[in-house]
Amino acid sequence: MAIASSRSAATGLLIGCVIFGLGSLIVAHVDIGGWAMAFWRLAISGVVFAVLAKMTGQRLPRSKRAVFYGLLSGAFLGLDLALWHESIYAVGPGISTLLNSLQIFFLAAIGFLYFNERQSILQLVSLVLAMLGVAMIGSPEFAHNKAATWGFITGIVSGAMLAASMTFIRKTHDTEPTPIFMLMQLISIGGGLAMIVPMFVFDMGNILPNSWSDIGWILIYGTVMQCLAWGLIAYSIPKLSLALTGLLLLTEPVAALVIDYTWLDKPINTLQWSGALLTMFAIYLGSLKPKPRALRRYRFFARFYKRDYK
Repeated sequence: MAIASSRSAATGLLIGCVIFGLGSLIVAHVDIGGWAMAFWRLAISGVVFAVLAKMTGQRLPRSKRAVFYGLLSGAFLGLDLALWHESIYAVGPGISTLLNSLQIFFLAAIGFLYFNERQSILQLVSLVLAMLGVAMIGSPEFAHNKAATWGFITGIVSGAMLAASMTFIRKTHDTEPTPIFMLMQLISIGGGLAMIVPMFVFDMGNILPNSWSDIGWILIYGTVMQCLAWGLIAYSIPKLSLALTGLLLLTEPVAALVIDYTWLDKPINTLQWSGALLTMFAIYLGSLKPKPRALRRYRFFARFYKRDYK
């Protein structure tokens, strides 16, 4: 029974990640601004999650601080999506999604600085490997793409924004456990509100879809990519080991790279493919927690630095 549950969770996570990868294709296809695209995705998902929360009887948390953290998480998610969209326009879905996946290293930094979480030697090595992999991806891109600098900056910063969003999800739950549909509704509201001003500043004249086809794709982007994919991932992660989760999450940038290369005719040479593989391997290593033996070694050194490693 447990094996069957694990298999279904792994399948759900795999499908969710592939759906996310396909979402980048919609972003590249629909002719509206990146900030506007983020707004519509969050606005549509907000309506869906509001209906689901109502149907299941979920209510807002009583703590105003928890509500604030949920809205703030959404604001950072909106920034993540908008910057990721900008990166897609500049360097394509594959590279942008891979850069966004570097959020795991920003999460590690936030955990170290604000939650007193210790990093293993393996995680530090993975960071060096990721930097090398990004350099291998970027060197040919900078040679022929004038927008590469903007694409890499927005892609990497989008990962930092995603890490901040995840951090405030954690703080929301730490303040008051919040039902999933209500939490996602708060995130959608916070993200949508945060996108209004920059959308009118950066995407004026390119906010509304130009055809019924574009409207359909935007509806799919908001419902399938934000609601269904997130639902599958949220369902699957607690049922799987951390190692398997980290490995399966890499199917998102893999799917985006394949889509970029095959459907959008993005030129990706051997050096870039090698850099992508190295970066994904580094992300996988970075997702692994230190083993108890490593933690004991930290506690040994802690005596010399008078710091408490738990």
